[in-house]
Amino acid sequence: MQIIIESLIEGAKRAKGLTVIIDVYRAFTTAAYVMNNHAKRILPVGTLEEAFELKKKHPEWILIGEKDGVMVEGMDYGNSPYLIKDVDFTGKTVIMSTIAGTRGVATAVGADEILTGSFVNVDATARYIKRKNPLNVTIVSMGYGGYKKTDEDELFAQFLKEKLEGKTPDFSMIKNKLTDYPAYFYTDKDRKEFPTGDHDCALDVDRFNFVLKVIKNKEGQLEIVKVN
Repeated sequence: MQIIIESLIEGAKRAKGLTVIIDVYRAFTTAAYVMNNHAKRILPVGTLEEAFELKKKHPEWILIGEKDGVMVEGMDYGNSPYLIKDVDFTGKTVIMSTIAGTRGVATAVGADEILTGSFVNVDATARYIKRKNPLNVTIVSMGYGGYKKTDEDELFAQFLKEKLEGKTPDFSMIKNKLTDYPAYFYTDKDRKEFPTGDHDCALDVDRFNFVLKVIKNKEGQLEIVKVN
């Protein structure tokens, strides 16, 4: 198994083999909570225009997302795991549009298979990859907006790589580092769209025992589904 770490949108473009697209703060942590709360599927889209077009065609679907971290008018929920962690999504189709995570998924057209990456299900993800034992694995840290590297995604990439190599990486070191990390959306305590609870949700390591896999449905639309 050859493991390559890439970063940002350009890294997603270069991805090949089994690919993990990382967005710790916050998209793929949010996605895991949504699927844990019994959503049928998540449709990750690369642009707001596509997201709102789908919502227009299917008003009963739930639209989650953000632009520059902030929920856009017309969306049902923002990209916050803390604010949706107790929402019942049973049987719902959820559209998701974010500036990093879902763009990365849409961009990784050269990948053979795509998984999402976040700490809340990292062990399940590592076990899945080991079981598949692909020739090539690409781990892509999306960072902020897909254009600026961030500590949480880079640290996750190395953490997952070490797990795949049979090592025992130290999550406590990562948690301590990120606890003191001035992530942009936690620095202004008056901004309700960036609750500090998102940080705690994102660092709740191995909370979920499932993998989030991206598939293409019969209409050609990408879907994120839960795989045990």
